[in-house]
Amino acid sequence: MSHFGDRLAAAVARRESQIVCGLDPDPGKLWPGAPDVAAHCRAVVEAVAPAVVAVKPQLACFERLGAAGYAALDALIEHAHAHDLLVILDGKRGDVPVTAQVYAKALAAGDACTVNPLLGRDALQPLVDGPAAPFLLVRTSNPGAADVLDLELAAGGALWEALARLAHEMGTPGARSGLHDVGAVTGATEPEHLRRMRELMPSTPFLLPGVGAQGGAVAALGPAFAPGRAGGLVTASRSIVNAYEQSPGEPGAAARAEAERLRALAWDLSSPG
Repeated sequence: MSHFGDRLAAAVARRESQIVCGLDPDPGKLWPGAPDVAAHCRAVVEAVAPAVVAVKPQLACFERLGAAGYAALDALIEHAHAHDLLVILDGKRGDVPVTAQVYAKALAAGDACTVNPLLGRDALQPLVDGPAAPFLLVRTSNPGAADVLDLELAAGGALWEALARLAHEMGTPGARSGLHDVGAVTGATEPEHLRRMRELMPSTPFLLPGVGAQGGAVAALGPAFAPGRAGGLVTASRSIVNAYEQSPGEPGAAARAEAERLRALAWDLSSPG
């Protein structure tokens, strides 16, 4: 089953989870007892694996560490796959076509990746054709996204609406699931856009960052699940990994509990009927 939409739908059904644990490791703020970033990430994966469907390493957090960071990232990807988790490489890559071809090869270890679509269709095509399924940045979760992505176009509609159409047009549906193999990053902090996004991208998987520390709430994400439970992937980073700061006990147990809490909320919200 090589089509990403089909693989994603099967993984969500198998694990009964739509939660993605983001991993943004800070060497100065590792879990107690973890001697380095690699050990920290391994411990997080082992703690949350039963409650999540994927992990999302923020590539910059590893790249800043040089060789040690790249080694930690490789180990994380291997460990996540060993726990039957998908890996979404969060690098927001994007460049002219010849360089995009290189990015596609560099991201091959992941199951999916995040991609900046502002260079257009020809620059996206090598990443669409690459081994890691792209999630196009359509409407991100940061407040400053409004400065650009909400701008009105001369032809009408917001820029993010044009990007949504592009994401839909570049995806192809899976034979089993009907989900597209090109996804969209649609921030959970702006849930009022989700219904319109679903009109424009009826079969596109949504990656929904911003739950937890950024203020997004799972309860507001209902339209994301219109194509089925795998239509929305709810991503949380600090609220899971740093949950132990808000509750007594061991970091792994706190992270697992928070991931399970989010899993139950999303699963119930996306229940058919």
